[in-house]
Amino acid sequence: MQKYKSIIAREITKLLETVKEADIETLIEYPPNPEMGDLSLPCFKLSKQLRKPPQAIAEELKSRMKPDGVERIEAVSGYLNFYLDGARFASSVIGEALARGERYGSRNIGEGGKVVIDYSSPNIAKPFHIAHLRSTVIGNALYRIHDFLGFDCVGVNHLGDWGTQFGKLIVAYRQWGDETAVDEGGIDELLRLYVKFHEEAERDPSLEDEARGWFVRMEHGDEEALALWRRFVDISMAEFTRIYELLGVSFDSYAGESFYNGRMDPVVAELREKALLEADKGAWLVRLDAYDMPPALILKKDGSSLYHTRDITAALYRKETYDFRKAIYVTDYAQNLHFAQWFKVVELMGYGWAKDLVHVPFGRVSLEGASLSTRRGNVLKLEDVLNQAIAKTREIMESRPQPIADIETVSRQVGVGAVIFHDLGSGRIKDIDFKWEDVLNFEGESGPYVQYTHARACSVLAKAGAAGLALSEIGQAPDEAALAALPINEATLRLAKELSLFGERVELAMRKLEPSIVARCLVDLAQAFNRFYHECRIMAEADGVRTARLALVQAAKLTLANGLRLIGLEAPEQI
Repeated sequence: MQKYKSIIAREITKLLETVKEADIETLIEYPPNPEMGDLSLPCFKLSKQLRKPPQAIAEELKSRMKPDGVERIEAVSGYLNFYLDGARFASSVIGEALARGERYGSRNIGEGGKVVIDYSSPNIAKPFHIAHLRSTVIGNALYRIHDFLGFDCVGVNHLGDWGTQFGKLIVAYRQWGDETAVDEGGIDELLRLYVKFHEEAERDPSLEDEARGWFVRMEHGDEEALALWRRFVDISMAEFTRIYELLGVSFDSYAGESFYNGRMDPVVAELREKALLEADKGAWLVRLDAYDMPPALILKKDGSSLYHTRDITAALYRKETYDFRKAIYVTDYAQNLHFAQWFKVVELMGYGWAKDLVHVPFGRVSLEGASLSTRRGNVLKLEDVLNQAIAKTREIMESRPQPIADIETVSRQVGVGAVIFHDLGSGRIKDIDFKWEDVLNFEGESGPYVQYTHARACSVLAKAGAAGLALSEIGQAPDEAALAALPINEATLRLAKELSLFGERVELAMRKLEPSIVARCLVDLAQAFNRFYHECRIMAEADGVRTARLALVQAAKLTLANGLRLIGLEAPEQI
């Protein structure tokens, strides 16, 4: 549809020389009802500029316009409604989709500009639980969307592998831990020790001081402390790697908080040189009162670093290393203030690129109405959720009469896809109350529904192949004459419209940093395809109509696969 927006906007600007093409293109809308046209220009905003009533503007433009590909124009109540030539429009969309294949919907908006995306970032020595899923899948989708639109992406897993919590774990391990139990229990045993520490610290607050002391020893290179820390990291990474493989997520860098341990002193020195640091009862901070924010604490009384210190250091390192155009941080909205504070500190340090630092917040996750808390042990491991979703998928597939060739692989693809889509299906800022019945509901507007629709399109094409129709007849890029045989009805036109909107919605998802826009687009496309499938015969039609409709099926299949890939789901060919 973007092509037709541009055609219409270009012609209007030739007639109305005082308006800009980009402004007109922005004003053009998609009417909610097809009876009101395929595209519509509300003339109200032009009324003041042109000093004419909106209806008069609409009627004048109607009388003077004849945009290419538009069948008719109507001026109604200040709106200029455009009705496309359905056959020509559908042929154009199908032809472009089949010609571009896996690149359909992409544009080189980024032109190779570097984008650093910081996402997932679980804490070492703590289970990878359902709350970590949000940052992981949102960040992964943003990475894929930016990459699809021509950006050079760097995915960073800024592991939470440094901080006072490791002092707590060391104290717990030394007092109540057992080497064999840790070897056998892995991260679950580390969690038990972490919870035990907080239970005991409520009775004996001196344990907190002891924990801080062990972290100071870590920062000063104490080998005993660092050896324990490295062991905790290795145990954690083994679990994280297993989960990332299940999710199909990878990273370009695992440089976590510890990576910056030896790089913070120059940053602290720079803050001092620029007269930004201020002593406060033994600690050091940057005052942000002028910006209606509490101070950013840079060093504790004992000289140890904090999140602000490490995040500022990491940003400086990433700018120097990657020279990014944009750096995106995907965390829950509880960290809004934290990011606003250190973004402002970077700006006060005189770095103009502070404006390129972007926090992408998302809603928090609760468990059946209760807040998640690692300290209290109230967590639900993500691996358990994924495995249950896979098991349910396999159970459903085994109950069907039609056997699936590789049921293990397809069960994983659909089960994991259900969990990811459940997270991405609604706006990222919404809180999620995790309920098993919601996550494992594969009906309705779900990931499995979209994947099943893709598989249905694959089945149609497979039947065509089995019937002796070569792919050349179906057409990877059929000529206009072949597509001209496509009968245009409401179901066909709606499917063509959904296909044509795919690229615009991907771009909108990038600009709004909102993967749910792509997820919603996929549901709309799947619904349009299923209506077309039920209302329009394909294989039983005459050769010309059959070929044209198979081409539309192929275009839908390609677009569904492209969209699923962008949000981190696989596209099985059989379900």
